[in-house]
Amino acid sequence: MELLKDILNYTIHLGKDLQITVKAILILIFILVVTALVLSLIKRIVNKRVSSEDQGKFDTVFSFFKYFIFLLVFFFSLDNIGVNVTAIFAASAALLIGIGLALQTLFQDIICGIFVLVDKSINVDDVIEVDDKVIKVTNISLRTTRGVNRANKVLIIPNHTYLTNTLYNWTQNGNMTREIVEVGVAYGSDVNLVKELLLKAARNTMKVLDSPEPTVHFLAFGDSSLNFRVVFTMTNSFYAVDTKSDIHFEIDRLFRENDVKIPFPQRDVHLYKHE
Repeated sequence: MELLKDILNYTIHLGKDLQITVKAILILIFILVVTALVLSLIKRIVNKRVSSEDQGKFDTVFSFFKYFIFLLVFFFSLDNIGVNVTAIFAASAALLIGIGLALQTLFQDIICGIFVLVDKSINVDDVIEVDDKVIKVTNISLRTTRGVNRANKVLIIPNHTYLTNTLYNWTQNGNMTREIVEVGVAYGSDVNLVKELLLKAARNTMKVLDSPEPTVHFLAFGDSSLNFRVVFTMTNSFYAVDTKSDIHFEIDRLFRENDVKIPFPQRDVHLYKHE
């Protein structure tokens, strides 16, 4: 028994003002094990009450808070079992400051990632536009948002980007989005015919929905052309570029068949001879 007491009370000196006994180490291990069991129990209880769609988001956020709680419990336990925590902080003050500065952006990413996961401003399969980049979201983690662009290239966006850039979520209100194609025709063209041809071009194009129907707007009397806009609806805006290209081809074909001219800018240059 005396040998056991001696072993438990054996002091390990880690520095001038920092020492810890074997007994304190065992108590610390026990507290951390109990903390892990309690957190695991909480996670199982919450997972039973949230939908399967939100379980992945909860697990991601919970993993961050789990390490944060472990850190708090670790230092709180050290302080209560007689270890001089102040000495630990004093000895590693410069190191902690350096780590804090280096991890500043990382913490911004994590905090923004938590907000994104909690408020559901972005979900997997959403089509978003940020910093003039359009991607389809494939994964949302605490630090980054991962997606693919129209060229099927993977794009990884740090979550702190949302703090300094405007985010457009193209599909949060549903899969249907309104897209536009603009074109100019020569002065003197039959505007009613142009409207009819633009509507026909939209209706002849696959992936353009019949309802709501495409519409045509007469935008303005331009410097060199009469400017029109055809507005149409589609369900997969991620591939809107392909659909717009098809409409452009169809507009060109119909305009050629009906002798509707698309003008190019022209300028009259007058030369004066000075004697």
